[in-house]
Amino acid sequence: MADDGDDDTFTSLGGDESSERLKTRLNFQSLGVCGQLVEACESLGWKTPSRIQADAIPHALEGRDVIGLAQTGSGKTGAFALPIIQALMENPHPFFACVLSPTRELAIQISQQFEALGSSIGVKCTVLVGGIDMMAQAVSLAKRPHVIVGTPGRLLDHLSNTKGFSLRMLKYLVLDEADRLLNMDFEKAIDDILKAIPRERKTYLFSATMTKKVGKLQRACLKNPVKIEASSKYSTVDTLKQQFRLVPAKYKDCYLVYILTEMSGSTSMVFTRTCSSTQLLALLLRNLGLNAIPISGQMSQSKRLGALNKFKAGDCNILICTDVASRGLDIPTVDLVINYDIPSNSKDYIHRVGRTARAGRSGLAVSLVNQYEVEWFILIEQLIGKKLPEYPAVEAEVLLFLERVSDAKRISQMRIKEGAQNRKRRKDGDGDDEEEDEAVRYSMKAKTGKQTKTGKSAKTGRSFKKARS
Repeated sequence: MADDGDDDTFTSLGGDESSERLKTRLNFQSLGVCGQLVEACESLGWKTPSRIQADAIPHALEGRDVIGLAQTGSGKTGAFALPIIQALMENPHPFFACVLSPTRELAIQISQQFEALGSSIGVKCTVLVGGIDMMAQAVSLAKRPHVIVGTPGRLLDHLSNTKGFSLRMLKYLVLDEADRLLNMDFEKAIDDILKAIPRERKTYLFSATMTKKVGKLQRACLKNPVKIEASSKYSTVDTLKQQFRLVPAKYKDCYLVYILTEMSGSTSMVFTRTCSSTQLLALLLRNLGLNAIPISGQMSQSKRLGALNKFKAGDCNILICTDVASRGLDIPTVDLVINYDIPSNSKDYIHRVGRTARAGRSGLAVSLVNQYEVEWFILIEQLIGKKLPEYPAVEAEVLLFLERVSDAKRISQMRIKEGAQNRKRRKDGDGDDEEEDEAVRYSMKAKTGKQTKTGKSAKTGRSFKKARS
C-alpha cells in the first residue's frame, strides 16, 4: 500500500474510559448528534447508542480520523453514517462521501441505512457493485449522488472508464470491514483509489481485527487517528449460547435435519464451505418439507438479493449460505446458526455466529464437527478462550431420520444432475450454470466417496476429548 506520508500515530481509547463514557451518554443527542438525525435514529428504533457509536461519534464530529475495532453486529454503520450525514447537512454537495465494502450485499445494506437516516434531508446514494450493468450505474452517477457505496473493483472501473466521473471533491472515505477488504485481494484497487481522491479528507477505518495489512492501510491513509476498541479481540457476545456436536461424516445430514426439526419455527442460518453444497443442502431440506433457500457468491446478483429478501421478510426461515453471508448483514431475527462445515479459518467462526444474538437478543450456535474437522474446531475453542458444551442429542433418535434423509439426498442429486444436462442442451443459460455444475461435481463426489467406519469415528471422539482436556 503506497504511503501518503501521513502521520501513523493515533490516540487509543481504552476499555475503562469507554465504559464510563457509555454510562454517562445515554442518547444520541448527548453525543452531539443534531435533533433532526436523533429523530431519524428513533424512527429506526435506535434509542440508545451502541458502544462503538458512543465512543466513535464524538471524535468523528470533532473532525478526527477514526479507527474502530468492534465485533460484528455492533452498530458500526451508524458510527460512521451519522457524522457524515451531519457534515453533509452543513455543507451539501455531490460526491461528498465514499464507503468501500468487501461484499455486494453489505454495500447495498449500508446504502439503505444512509438513505433511511438521511431521508428527511433527501440524501441520495448510489451503489457500485459487480453483477449490475455498468451503464445503469453510470446513469445513476450522472445524477450526482451525495454518497457512493461500493466494492473497490467496481468503483475503480468507474473511475477509470466512466466519462465525467471523479472523486476530486470527496470529503469522507470509509473502509468498512477493512480486514476482509484486504484479505479479498482488493489491496491494489484500494491503492489506486487512494491515488485518485484528495489527501485532505476525513477517513474512517472499521474492522473486526487489527491485522498487519490493516495496520499498513492505516498508516497509508489516516492522519493522527483515534483508535477505538469496542470489544475484546475475537470475542462473542454474552447472550450467545454456543454448542458443538461430534458426528460421523456420513450422519452429518441427519444431525442437521434433526436440529432444524427440533428448532422448528426458528429462523436459522446454515453455513457451508462451498457454493455447491448450499445448492445440494437447500434441495435436500426442501424435499423433506423444510423451507430452505441457498445463497452463495456464484449466484447472480439478482438471485442473491432475492434469496436474502425472502429470508429477511420471513417467507423462508432457513438460509443455506457460504461465508458471503457471514459479515455485516443485519438480519436481527436470526435465532439459530449451524456450522454444517467447520471453517478452516478460526476467525470466520466469530463472524458466522455473530449473525445471531444481535442487539442484545439471545441466540444459539451449533457446530457439527466430523472426524476430519476436529483440529479446526480445537483452534476455534482456543481462539475464543472457552471449551464449548456438547449439543444434547440421542444418536438413536437422530438416525430415525436416516432413511428419509438418504432418499431426499438421492432425489436432490438427481435433480441437480438433470438440471446440468438440460443446460448443456440450452446455449442461453442465465448465468448460474457454474454454481449448479459444481453442485453436480459435489454430489458425484458424495456418491463415490468412501464413508467413514463407526469405529474410526469413535476413536476420533476419544482423541478429540483428549485434545480438549
